Amino acid sequence: MHLHLITAADDAAIAAIIRACLADAGLDRPGTAYFDPELDHLSRYYQAAADRDYYIATHRGTVIGGCGFAEYDRAAGIAELQKLYLLPAARGHHYGHQLLTRVETAAAAAGWQQLYLETHTALAVAIQLYAHAGYTRLPGPLHAGPHTSMDHFYLKPLAP
Repeated sequence: MHLHLITAADDAAIAAIIRACLADAGLDRPGTAYFDPELDHLSRYYQAAADRDYYIATHRGTVIGGCGFAEYDRAAGIAELQKLYLLPAARGHHYGHQLLTRVETAAAAAGWQQLYLETHTALAVAIQLYAHAGYTRLPGPLHAGPHTSMDHFYLKPLAP
């Protein structure tokens, strides 16, 4: 697997992967990333600020997934882990863990002190990944946000 920062050339492939993964989990509905307004142009969103990034995972030249981070609560030093999705064929090879580790390292380097994330019960493999990676489950969201269908919330301090 190879990781690189998202470019406009990656936008269509990663949007399709995210939508397919959400649809497979029955989450192709309002209140999820499926309907995020920036989903078809993620490169523009992540390149618009110096303290956010999105990494694309490729295998043999094909986009297989991605993951990123962006500001969530600047005053508290919290960024949000965003849109960690992999094609079904790419799962089970530790690619999710590699993506997560890369994003955590980049978020810490960008000055963030913690990563927050929202996910759903239907994404059980992701929940296992977050628990294994040291994320602590919270009783609810830190703030009200657009992803109202999410029902699991996690926070992790980042190493300086």
